[in-house]
Amino acid sequence: MVVSLCVAHLMNLRRETGLFSAASPNAKTGYDKAWIRDNLYVTLGLEFVNQETAIRVIHSLLNILLKHEGKIDWAINNKPVYAYQYIHARYNPLTLEEYWDEWGNKQNDAVGFLLWKIGDCLSKGINVLRDINDRRIVQKLVYYLRSIEYWHDPDNGMWEEAEEVHASSIGACVAGLEKIKPFFDVPEDLIKKGMVALRELLPCESKSKHVDLALLSLIYPFNVVSKKQALTILSNIERELVREKGVIRYIGDKYYNKGGEAQWTMGFPWLAIIYKQMGNFAKYKEYVQKALNAMNEKGELPELYYADGVEHNENTPLGWSQSLLIAALMI
Repeated sequence: MVVSLCVAHLMNLRRETGLFSAASPNAKTGYDKAWIRDNLYVTLGLEFVNQETAIRVIHSLLNILLKHEGKIDWAINNKPVYAYQYIHARYNPLTLEEYWDEWGNKQNDAVGFLLWKIGDCLSKGINVLRDINDRRIVQKLVYYLRSIEYWHDPDNGMWEEAEEVHASSIGACVAGLEKIKPFFDVPEDLIKKGMVALRELLPCESKSKHVDLALLSLIYPFNVVSKKQALTILSNIERELVREKGVIRYIGDKYYNKGGEAQWTMGFPWLAIIYKQMGNFAKYKEYVQKALNAMNEKGELPELYYADGVEHNENTPLGWSQSLLIAALMI
């Protein structure tokens, strides 16, 4: 029953192109747009209940890149300097056009995640590549990551904020390149440089953030850290970031800060998935229950609750949260 409700809420965010809005298509906050990263997190839950729809998401993301292939070609031959020269993070879900307002568009983890997801499908025997055009653009993403020198490239990270070198961004690129390597031309040193940089940063997310919710991505879905590193990340996050209705992104987060850091609902199913994979079923059940308790009166998981844990913001349901809960219940 809960899974069916989650799926129904998630599918309400689907647009005609196969892309998903970050939250309600009627959102006035800008969450009617389609983010590359959010759509990829949506596929993690979808693949358990509707694989065809999940594959359509990947095809739609490839359509975006093919539409903007000239920009990617330029970035391969000319190392980008300004944010607008990077592959953008969000698009109009109907026209696939970029949004050109000022934004933290340097989000290298989104590119790495797409490579990872494609490689993950191919490794499972699911051929998500439709033709030579898809293969060409995926190969160009490898060359793009080489051009931007992702292993020490300051980007805006998962939270689209200040430019820093982020462990979650490096890890996503390392994981993506590793996963795609059996199927495409991936220079080995491209992966090694990322691994070295990642080891130097961990267990921190960046120079300014010791503990950050984004670090969970290194455990799930990317699995690019050792068990010891994973346990350290989990210990730090549980000690410093877990709250009653969600997980704060990091200490001092100003986004939707009303008397304290906002509590993000996605953190609970994310932690549940990780503990299920680790075989810690008590922790798994604990975080599934926390996620269910974070649902609003409609059975939705909103983006976040304010610090008091009573009121949530208007970005509801959040596709990313809905999808992770589906994955947590089905995995």
